[in-house]
Amino acid sequence: MWGKSLAAALLGLPLSTGLIGLIALLWPGPLERHTLPLLLLSFPVWIGVMSAAFACRSGARAWLWLGGATVLVFAALYLVKAAGWATELPA
Repeated sequence: MWGKSLAAALLGLPLSTGLIGLIALLWPGPLERHTLPLLLLSFPVWIGVMSAAFACRSGARAWLWLGGATVLVFAALYLVKAAGWATELPA
C-alpha cells in the first residue's frame, strides 16, 4: 500500500500537470480564453491520476504505469514544442 501511495503522491502531480499542459498547447484559439477552465480542470485530473495508482495490483506496477505515462506525456510536450504544433503564445 505504501508503494501505491508514494507513486500517487510523487507522480500524480507531474503527470496531471503534463496532461493539462499538453491540452493547453494543442487547444485551438487564444490562450487567454481557455486558461481558467484548464486550471479548474487540473484538480480533478490530479485526483483521477492519483486514484489510478490504487487500481494497480502492486506498488511496483503503479510506479511503472505512472512513471511511464509521465515520461510519455513530457516527451509529447517536448515533441509538440519542437515540431511547432503549439499555439502561438503572446509575446
